[in-house]
Amino acid sequence: MSSATLSTSMKGKGPLCRFLLDDPAGKWLLIAVFAVSIIVSGLNQFVPEGSALHVSSYTVTLLGKYLCFGLLALALDLVWGYCGILSLGHGAFFALGGYAMGMYLMRQIGDRGVYGNPELPDFMVFLNWQELPWYWQGFDSFWFAMFMVALVPGLLAFLFGWLAFRSRVTGVYLSIITQALTYALMLMFFQNDFGFGGNNGLTDFKDILGFSLQSDSTRVVLLMLSALALGLGYLLCRWLVNSRYGRVLMAVRDAESRTRFIGYRVEHYKLVAFVVSAILAGIAGALYVPQVGIINPGEFSPINSIELVVWVAVGGRGTLYGAIIGALLVNYAKTWFTGAMPDAWLFALGALFVVTTLWLPRGVVGLYEQAKKRFIKPSSGTQDKEVVDHGR
Repeated sequence: MSSATLSTSMKGKGPLCRFLLDDPAGKWLLIAVFAVSIIVSGLNQFVPEGSALHVSSYTVTLLGKYLCFGLLALALDLVWGYCGILSLGHGAFFALGGYAMGMYLMRQIGDRGVYGNPELPDFMVFLNWQELPWYWQGFDSFWFAMFMVALVPGLLAFLFGWLAFRSRVTGVYLSIITQALTYALMLMFFQNDFGFGGNNGLTDFKDILGFSLQSDSTRVVLLMLSALALGLGYLLCRWLVNSRYGRVLMAVRDAESRTRFIGYRVEHYKLVAFVVSAILAGIAGALYVPQVGIINPGEFSPINSIELVVWVAVGGRGTLYGAIIGALLVNYAKTWFTGAMPDAWLFALGALFVVTTLWLPRGVVGLYEQAKKRFIKPSSGTQDKEVVDHGR
């Protein structure tokens, strides 16, 4: 089918249909994510534990973690791959979303805690706090907590982006400032007096919406919610970058000064992308916490944000689906290395980044596209189109 016929046939189709036709790689990635999630969930729920086909709860949780990391990588690729903002502080938004979820889960423990106080979390009782801080109020409500999961990272990104982008801070300077932001938050959350559990963080969660977090069925539901959030996040980002807004965003990435000179408010476009990216990162953190059972200040560590950049670079920035692939591949490699050769993981990660920077600038996705062009012969229709284009 020619491109003209394809565009004609797509007229009147819905946005989802156009996405499926325009983005086959993203379509197949999402299909694979949902298929694997459903298969793993089914093998965990319906196959007896003694069977060789049974999937353990550990594997279900591990896959859920990977999908959360995929959503986090997707969030970074939106601003780095399509706007040119290399953020070295996206781990802060991830951690803030995680802490919002952790605060809700701590409020659900009630009198089952170690110290038996239904109002105060155990670490507050241990530190002789007499009443619940004002910023913990409302977190006994699930919907309030979910609202804060989006609001807190989004508000921080808005305030930071408004000041940075209006001041025209770009390039390596912006990257350093974002890293300083997440480092400052890490030091703040390490303080016991700050009211978030200090270096131990928040842990020992029991229930979510009345369902036990230790239950296999709850873990399966969290896995499927992680897959759904990743799919919806991908559709949102794809819609943004394919819209007129996305075209302006890429113009800002490629020639910011020229885009500003022709009349666009560059800082507004960058700010919207930065806030949307922060909210997606916060949602990823909120889904991550109930699956791993803990959130502590270590999630703010700058090394986590740097590692996130490696995920996106390995997968292929500026593609969205490449960022997800990179997150899945690198985290699987991390799981294997930390089990087989724990001391070698950081060296392997550094070597991977060097190899990607020097020989794979477009990541795994770019390598695949090069191999496809080299080994797969184009169809006759494609050859005819190339001859016509050359004749023009």
